[in-house]
Amino acid sequence: MLSRPKPGESEVDLLRFQSQFLAAGAAPAVQLVKKGNRGGGDPNSDRPLLQDHRDVVMLDSVRILMFGIFSFSHLPDLPPALVPSPPKRARPSPSHPLPEDEDPEERLRRHDQHITAVLTKIIERDTSSVAVKLPVPSAVAFPAVFHRSQDTQGKSATSGKRSIFAQEIAARRLSEARVPSVGEVVPNLGPPEGAVTCETPAPRDQGCQLPGSSHSFQGPNLVTGKGLRGQEAEQEAQTIHEENVARLQAMAPEEILQEQQRLLAQLDPSLVAFLRSHSRTQEQTGEKTSEEQRPGGPSANVTKEEPLMSSSASEPKKEDKLEPEAPALTLPVTLQEEWLHMDTVELEKLHWTQDLPPLRRQQTQERMQARFSLQGELLAPDMDLPTHLGLHHHGEEAERAGYSLQELFHLTRSQVSQQRALALHVLAQVISRAQAGEFGDRLAGSVLSLLLDAGFLFLLRFSLDDRVDGVIAAAIRALRALLVAPGDEELLDSTFSWYHGALAFPLVPSQEDKEDEDVDEEYPAEKAKRKSPEEESRPPPDLARHDVIKGLLATSLLPRLRYVLEVTCPGPAVVLDILAVLIRLARHSLESATRVLECPRLIETIVREFLPTSWSPVGAGPIPSLYKVPCATAMKLLRVLASAGRNIAARLLSSFDLRSRLCRFIAEAPQELTLPPEEAETLSIEALRLWAVAASYGQGGDLYSENQSLFFPRELYPVVIRALQVVPQELSTHPPQPLSMQRIASLLTVLTQLTLAADSTPAETISNSDEASLSVTSLVTWTQVSGLQPLVELCLRQTLKLLSRPETWRAMSPVPAACLLFLGAFYQAWSQQPSSCPEDWLQDMERLSEELLLPLLSQPTLGSLWNSLRHCSPLCNPLSCAPAPEAPPSLVSLGCSGGRPPLSLTGSASPFPFLTALLSLLNTLARIHKGLCGQLAAILAVPGLQKYFLQCVAPGAVPPLTPFSAWALRHEYHLQYLALALAQKAATLQPLPATHAALYHGVALALLSRLLPGSEHLAHELLVSCVFRLDFFPERTSGGPEAADFSDQLSLGSSRAPRCGQGALLAQACQDLPSIRSCYLTHCSPAQASLLASQALYRAELQRVPTLLLPVPTEPLLPTDWPFLPLIRLYHRASDTPSGLPPTDTTGTAMRVLQWVLVLESWRPQALWAVPPAARLARLMCVFLVDSELFRESPVQRLVAALLTQLCQPQVLPNLNLDCPLPGLTSFPDLYANFLDHFEAVSFGDHLFGALVLLPLQRRFSVTLRLALFGEHVGALRALSLPLTQLPVSLECYTVPPEDNLALLQLYFRTLVTGALRPHWCPVLYAVAVAHVNSFIFSQDPQSSDEVKAARRSMLQKTWLLADQGLQQHLLHYKLPNSTLPEGFELYPQLPPLRQHYLQRLTSTVLQNGVSET
Repeated sequence: MLSRPKPGESEVDLLRFQSQFLAAGAAPAVQLVKKGNRGGGDPNSDRPLLQDHRDVVMLDSVRILMFGIFSFSHLPDLPPALVPSPPKRARPSPSHPLPEDEDPEERLRRHDQHITAVLTKIIERDTSSVAVKLPVPSAVAFPAVFHRSQDTQGKSATSGKRSIFAQEIAARRLSEARVPSVGEVVPNLGPPEGAVTCETPAPRDQGCQLPGSSHSFQGPNLVTGKGLRGQEAEQEAQTIHEENVARLQAMAPEEILQEQQRLLAQLDPSLVAFLRSHSRTQEQTGEKTSEEQRPGGPSANVTKEEPLMSSSASEPKKEDKLEPEAPALTLPVTLQEEWLHMDTVELEKLHWTQDLPPLRRQQTQERMQARFSLQGELLAPDMDLPTHLGLHHHGEEAERAGYSLQELFHLTRSQVSQQRALALHVLAQVISRAQAGEFGDRLAGSVLSLLLDAGFLFLLRFSLDDRVDGVIAAAIRALRALLVAPGDEELLDSTFSWYHGALAFPLVPSQEDKEDEDVDEEYPAEKAKRKSPEEESRPPPDLARHDVIKGLLATSLLPRLRYVLEVTCPGPAVVLDILAVLIRLARHSLESATRVLECPRLIETIVREFLPTSWSPVGAGPIPSLYKVPCATAMKLLRVLASAGRNIAARLLSSFDLRSRLCRFIAEAPQELTLPPEEAETLSIEALRLWAVAASYGQGGDLYSENQSLFFPRELYPVVIRALQVVPQELSTHPPQPLSMQRIASLLTVLTQLTLAADSTPAETISNSDEASLSVTSLVTWTQVSGLQPLVELCLRQTLKLLSRPETWRAMSPVPAACLLFLGAFYQAWSQQPSSCPEDWLQDMERLSEELLLPLLSQPTLGSLWNSLRHCSPLCNPLSCAPAPEAPPSLVSLGCSGGRPPLSLTGSASPFPFLTALLSLLNTLARIHKGLCGQLAAILAVPGLQKYFLQCVAPGAVPPLTPFSAWALRHEYHLQYLALALAQKAATLQPLPATHAALYHGVALALLSRLLPGSEHLAHELLVSCVFRLDFFPERTSGGPEAADFSDQLSLGSSRAPRCGQGALLAQACQDLPSIRSCYLTHCSPAQASLLASQALYRAELQRVPTLLLPVPTEPLLPTDWPFLPLIRLYHRASDTPSGLPPTDTTGTAMRVLQWVLVLESWRPQALWAVPPAARLARLMCVFLVDSELFRESPVQRLVAALLTQLCQPQVLPNLNLDCPLPGLTSFPDLYANFLDHFEAVSFGDHLFGALVLLPLQRRFSVTLRLALFGEHVGALRALSLPLTQLPVSLECYTVPPEDNLALLQLYFRTLVTGALRPHWCPVLYAVAVAHVNSFIFSQDPQSSDEVKAARRSMLQKTWLLADQGLQQHLLHYKLPNSTLPEGFELYPQLPPLRQHYLQRLTSTVLQNGVSET
């Protein structure tokens, strides 16, 4: 193999290497690829060149191969080099593209022309006016050599960034040019009398001197002519200077002083100080130059403090009063001549050595730029810190300590690697503190959102490609701080052994699930493989804007992390950071976990380097390297990957030899692993959890069974038995060690899954062929787990003895919960063994109940756990589920950085894990042994549980749906469901107390509308067993229907709508509960695929479990208005089917829905509190929109009338608000317009239909609804024949307050005058229109506009001239609304005097002038 050139080898060596390469005839490592034309070229231009077409150069008869540009696509492991971009090449004209097959040399020769074509175009420059100068005589043969050591301290300070050499050359050229001075251009400018004169300078250097001033101008100071060419610039600058001097000479000294004061008042003080310093520098330079050229000559001594003003002896200097002088530059040190490179001092470059300006105190409440210390702490704006801390190295706000985010971003692009690493470290600290909530409300906005919007994500990705290990380490640390919330992993690990604690929601933004709403029938693995083309084509910044993890994965992050682990071999901290980042990527989704698994050599490297089966002993203390040392975090990464899907778990077990490693780390006790004690405990815990996850899919049973491989015997049964035997000894240790308790709980979780695997039967069919090929039939038999129950029961008895000692109980709380879950799984598997005798397991259940469970239920200390449910419940304490302080929508986290309070669902004092496991065991025993159900169900009557249920169904704030609230509420809903399931089993044997039954039914209704995705099985079971259970309706036997009839008579009376018979309707609904349940099971059941996956999890059908990742919790499974859901689906089907729906299906579904809603409105009103009355009214209107004949059915008519009565009750009607946004409805006015169209077409004067049309026309609702009827659907007025006595609300709701919309009033008057609105056609709206028109024509509001006054006058005149005397009498003599009268209102016998006088005055005007409009 040819070696690469090394430093120090000569050109001869390079030529020798090339000759060897050419002689060998080997293929080059790099191929030259011709880039395509930007303007569009040959599509085959990307084809690599043939090997025979190499470009070679001849040098001394030796061929040299020209190296091309490397293509990094062949070297994915190498970090991209930070090199500048290639220089831009000229783009060819689109109209003249360059032919690619033409030789450039031939093309140049063809277009070349003779030199004569160029010489003929030469035009000589005119030099007739150029002065001829003789060379300057010199005493030396050659010019003097310029040395930088020459003293140039007096040079101009306004040189900007020009070097010393450039300044010297410019000064020499200026002196050689000998530009005429100002004194030569404007000679003999003498001062006026009384002015102090200076000595006359020599004619060669004499400048312009201002009259009445001791200041002389040697030339222009500010205007230099920079930008103009050559002599033009100097002449133009000199001309401007002469004009300025001439203007100053024409002014009196007093005028000059006034102009100076005016300019000082207008200009910025900093600009004035700059101009003065510039002028002083120019003067000093001129003086020193004159002294060097003519030493001892006469000169004008002008001090730098002397202002540009008259300086007579009697007039004081006023400059000090106007503006203080800028202080001279004072350095903190005294410059010494012997200092290296300080012989020439450039003062403008030493400004940074001055002392900082004093810290300005904030005088206003304006926001200031946030600044952070090197530890990421937010510094107060007025905090004065010493400079030795290194917090003042910034130009902006130099007096303030700390660095802003913008300055830190700028520092990350520094050329110094230490500065880049420092900036990344500070940013990581800032992010960590922001996620911990340390900044609180002291910052405006979110730090994480600001950083992500600024491109911080890709800044980290670019930093990962750095060549310096320190920068890479800092970038990985910052990436971990950004992606990994500190408390999330601790929270998920501590709850792994809970009831279904291994299941978790993916940490993916909710927007990602929108495109999957219409494909619910797909399995999760198929969803992960399916990728939309738009997503593949979207650039990483667009992906990161919606999902940070997807944006990172699109930047080839995984290959880069693998390269860092495999090639650079970083330190332990960097390795742990990389593993933490990979765990976060795996928790994102099944797709991300699959990409982590399929990254080439990534998992192989992690397993080989950080999970070895043999290693050197490692003692306590810091470890110099994690390579070839077992790492618990690496085992956790594999466990999280396996949780993403059964396919991934099978590949991990089969492809990476994890069985041998699991046996290695489980077979030995943690203290025998020759690792640090804490690391050994954690490694053992993670190994057990990985085994438990594999067993959740029915895999990994061969590790436990007695079936041994020929090469790798893996019988862990003796190890497990030995570990269970020493558990009582570990439990007696005081104080209990948290890691030991977690290890025992993890061991019990493994045994629980293995016991269920012994009961699980192989799946009949598996839809996914890959998963089917990788699914392994469980090798665990019942005889191998049947002996575990006595050992686990012994551990449970020992822990229950500590229930009266709260501190010790909290420390070992994971162990008793895991024991209870194991016993539940054990009895479930035992009862399903075909070879077992039922008498054996029934007697054992009775023994366990008598000896252990019933004494436990009677303990007073258990009651304290039930009482603490309300204090630890997130549902009862919504503020505990508040979003995290830093929660950008594109980066999901649980937001547990602030820790876990003891009185919380996940706190140390939480009763949820133990009580949930206890209820799970009780449900299992009650389902198997019906005789124990009554005794075990006594636990439901404890006061703590009853109070908790009452608070859960009480109206109040519901926790917002955040990632943490979804995770926490899921565990709380488990406890509620298990309690309801136990109550349902008890209700089948004996009636429940009426108060308890109603309470359980209310909890079931509330839980059904709150369950989240992943709990489809629970929702289905609630619909089947609890929600429509007749035993949960004690009202049916305690006079509920009769009470409804009596309430109907009291509220409505005989003068209202005809009695709808609510009692009979409720009684009929109770009889039809099985049909109602079937209707809702048809329309409200979850999707089949989701239901099957959820059933596999909760029924422990291990071979059917696809993944331990739950669906994304975007919203609850059922909407809050789920009782109306079948009716809404009927409405949408009717809208999509022009021919209409089958009448039997439509009528039956509508009747069942209306019956169920009536039951809820009458007996469970709290179940509909979340549905606004306006939404309920809109759902009722859908009954009339579904079909043109549905509302005519007599049962439907009675049910709708009963529900309309419920909506019009005095306690409900004030809450009817049609102007607010309604759930599931885009616009109520649009629905009402559609409703009016349907009414006008098919109602035929139906009174119930008309009552629903009239209800939204009340005065307090939007005028848009009334305008829609009187403006666009006037024909519907003739069909609104609802009598006043059947109006469901009071008539005053339509007449009070008076109408103020002029357009509607005019429509009222028009329909009355034209006869479109008549009392026998539409009595209700006739009375309403008369009332509003009467109030308008007799109103005398002085604040009315001229338009309103004119309309009022015109309407009254037309009313007085009406030919219809009855209508005229009604409009003029209207008094009050009264629905008992035939007209609906009372009339004045005669007009009141005020109205009579007003009418007479108006009519007299009409008689005199006439009416112009008819």
